Amino acid sequence: MSTPSRAPVIVIAPDSFKGSLSAADVAAAIAAGIARVHPGAEVRQRPMADGGEGTLDALLAGGGQRVAQTVQGAGGAPLKSSFGLLPDGTGVLESALVVSITDPEGMAEPVAQRSTVGLGEQLRAALEHGTRRILIGLGGSSTNDGGAGLLVGLGARLFDQAGQPVAPVPAELGKVASIDLSGLDARLRDCELVAMSDVNNPLCGPRGASAVFGPQKGVSAAQVETFDQAIARFAALAEPAFGASARGAAARPGAGAAGGLGFALQLLGATFRSGAEVVAESIGLADALHGADWLITGEGRSDVQTLSGKTPMVAAQFAQRAGVPATLLSGAVDRSALASLNGVFTGCFSLTFGPTTLDEAIANAAGLLADSAEQLTRLHSLPSLG
Repeated sequence: MSTPSRAPVIVIAPDSFKGSLSAADVAAAIAAGIARVHPGAEVRQRPMADGGEGTLDALLAGGGQRVAQTVQGAGGAPLKSSFGLLPDGTGVLESALVVSITDPEGMAEPVAQRSTVGLGEQLRAALEHGTRRILIGLGGSSTNDGGAGLLVGLGARLFDQAGQPVAPVPAELGKVASIDLSGLDARLRDCELVAMSDVNNPLCGPRGASAVFGPQKGVSAAQVETFDQAIARFAALAEPAFGASARGAAARPGAGAAGGLGFALQLLGATFRSGAEVVAESIGLADALHGADWLITGEGRSDVQTLSGKTPMVAAQFAQRAGVPATLLSGAVDRSALASLNGVFTGCFSLTFGPTTLDEAIANAAGLLADSAEQLTRLHSLPSLG
């Protein structure tokens, strides 16, 4: 007498398709496609993020509280935002919810006038709620202020040679002559800060925030050196102001993350961790992969940078440790990166079935995901209920 086959177990752990679908929407669409082929499959959906857009949603999926708050947006106008409090009391801040590169109002202000003051305000609000461990996602920011705004939002003050206040924006940082930390929130001394980022760039220089990430935020070629010098001047004053533990912070890996937010957080004693790893641990990805037959992960666009700690890479590493094959299903896949990606994934696939515009692909992303997932499932060897 034959033993009945068990239902296949499939784990879906994608990032969001930024500007189109949340990670939860992506997972649901893939699950719908799988169900057309294996309606009895056990599908474990674990939406993920890597510190950028969607990080707060992913971390709150297992429970917790979302706290609404109005803070200063990147361009200086009031912005409705929120942060999270997890069941264990850990706070969660997502810089993309305060200084997002997709925020039209913030991006309308020249990058020379944008700041991260609002993120400092939000961090103080989290401290007001009693949390003493705070995770801060650093992806998707529109700012390039060296983290000066964050520090001002936390109570620091910047002055020029005449003793006049200096605004914490790139256009003014070159005027900073002194930094007063007497008003810095004292509760930070007893707070564990964890910066979530996959960026290992230093603050300044050819691999620094202005040179590498500035152009996508609106920093012109002519502004790169000016901004870099102004931020370097600010950093040279900030490090001694924060004491011996801050010495060399500007050169540390991650200091250039989020336009220099990484630098400011290192001044405050933050540790750096892979955002995707923090999320994967929080949502129980390892447990979800136990006994699984297949993992599907993905993101809006995959290229060689995917292998540098992005969500699909981290999900695949968790799957590898569990002995589970991982397939990549993304909105787009850079063909020139296939040789590298194929060393990690059992297959790499994008959504479109023929010539289409980006707008059409975005508008039909959920349907394209479901159709693509269906076809992948038809190809994949899985246990059958018989």
